[in-house]
Amino acid sequence: MKHLRFLNKYFYKYKWWIIPGVFFVIISNIFGVIPAQVIGHAFNLITENIQIYGLFNGFERSSIVYDIFSTSLFYFGLLVLVLYLLRGLFLFFMRQTIILMSRHIEFDMKNEIYAHYQKLSLGFYRRNNTGDLMNRATEDVNRVRMYVGPAIMYTINTAVLFVLVIYAMFRVNATLAIWCLLPLPILVVIIYFVNTMINQKSEQIQEQLSKLSSFVQERFSGIRVIKSYVREDYTQKIFAAESQGYKDNAMGLVKVQALFYPTMLLLVGLSTILTIYIGGIQVIDGSITPGNIAEFIVYVNQLTFPVSMLGWVTTLIQRAAASQKRINEFLQLQPDIVSRNIEIPQLNGNIKFEHVNFVYPDTGIQALKDVSFEIEQGQFVAIIGRTGSGKSTLANLIMRMYDANNGEITVDGAKLDGLNLNNYRSQIGFVPQEVFLFSDTIKNNIAFGLDQVTDHEINTAAKNAAVYHNIIDFELKFETMLGERGITLSGGQKQRVSIARALIKEPRMLIFDDCLSAVDTRTEEEILNNLSRVMKGKTSILIAHRISTIKNADKIIVLDHGRIIEQGNHTQLLELDGAYAEMYRNQLLEEERQTN
Repeated sequence: MKHLRFLNKYFYKYKWWIIPGVFFVIISNIFGVIPAQVIGHAFNLITENIQIYGLFNGFERSSIVYDIFSTSLFYFGLLVLVLYLLRGLFLFFMRQTIILMSRHIEFDMKNEIYAHYQKLSLGFYRRNNTGDLMNRATEDVNRVRMYVGPAIMYTINTAVLFVLVIYAMFRVNATLAIWCLLPLPILVVIIYFVNTMINQKSEQIQEQLSKLSSFVQERFSGIRVIKSYVREDYTQKIFAAESQGYKDNAMGLVKVQALFYPTMLLLVGLSTILTIYIGGIQVIDGSITPGNIAEFIVYVNQLTFPVSMLGWVTTLIQRAAASQKRINEFLQLQPDIVSRNIEIPQLNGNIKFEHVNFVYPDTGIQALKDVSFEIEQGQFVAIIGRTGSGKSTLANLIMRMYDANNGEITVDGAKLDGLNLNNYRSQIGFVPQEVFLFSDTIKNNIAFGLDQVTDHEINTAAKNAAVYHNIIDFELKFETMLGERGITLSGGQKQRVSIARALIKEPRMLIFDDCLSAVDTRTEEEILNNLSRVMKGKTSILIAHRISTIKNADKIIVLDHGRIIEQGNHTQLLELDGAYAEMYRNQLLEEERQTN
């Protein structure tokens, strides 16, 4: 239960929901117990009046006795109906307080988890898969909600009902009460073990269902590859095998449930038989009345449902504790990247790296080794190198997605880790290597970085990114809905929409992380010309593989295995006749081959 202590703050917050809820539980159970006593009195009335009616049968007074008898029964029946209506009313109030409170706690928890997820650093998302993050924020929270709502409600309800019913039973006759309750402990033990089995089976079904869903989602996403390699029959066989596993687990659960309910009914029936048998002996001895037997039978039936709930409630608590433990694991994590500065200066774009080293914490790979360079405001700087040379790592460090292990990074003369992070990033236009578009309209994808934006600004950004004419060719133009991850668009169109999203912010600094790879040379030249106009006097950093993309840069930094091996402009680097010149010659030869 120690993991569930995390919820105490919510219980305190919603204490004025819990206190009335407990009050309504008590009142509803009082109105649930009293009808049993009324039914007992009514049963005694029936037996006594039948005898009296038999004595007066054939006399004039028999009709008077019959009228009194029928009127009394009517009033008893009406009283029971009123009591059960009142019980139902307070049960409604009970659910409206405790169950609604659980929904409020669920809402608060999901918001807290989501807000905390957003504070955690990029490394956290590299170490954990998306499915697990989603599961903790949805399925685990739902299990905790079942604890703070139904589990607590039924626990309080069962405890109060037990106290009231057992008190009422022992007040009438202790011997009959003991015999009547004798099968219930056995029922509790059986329910606990059966519910544990049901819980295990349910867990297996959920795991199998998750595997099945993941399989289907992955295969549908890769349907083009499946069709290309003619593997439809193969994937169908795998799906059938996974489905069979799900079916077997589901059938196992059905068998357990099929044994559970008859067993429960058997023990409840045994309790009823004992009540009638022992009660009959007590009636013969004159210890109790026949009405007391009827009263006890009502009590037994009232206890049946709460007792059957005990195993289920125990399972709910166990599952909630396990889920809360998983939730706490992430909530207790602190972000690697922390920003406490509240100052919001305007970014100029002077960046300086001094002997920077960086090792990815999740893989242990050293991406940068003793990197030093300087970028001045207004410069167009290009970064080039082979795959895995550390180009994207440089972009991540400039964006402060990670902090350097050694060395120092300064922006406008101030240490990067001392800047207000939100203010700093808000002034940067960043286009990542892996373009991500949301399942939304093109318009909303372009306007993503701003709260308010005009159609004119969207059009201008699209034109600067050389994607405007592609968009207006669509039937719905800028209102065209994109599929998952922007699948509606081609690779080049996705890159250009992502560029438009960065340009619409009118950033003080622009970082392109190899985001022109899917764009043809002519479109690339158009985008770069627009950038030189839009970003005039502002810092631009372009990571690329094609030298034709970066040859007009003010400074070109050449990386190899995490080190800067050359830097200078295009002419200077060609004169060095080093790695850059070799790449340039190789790319010229490749272009000549493609032309021929």
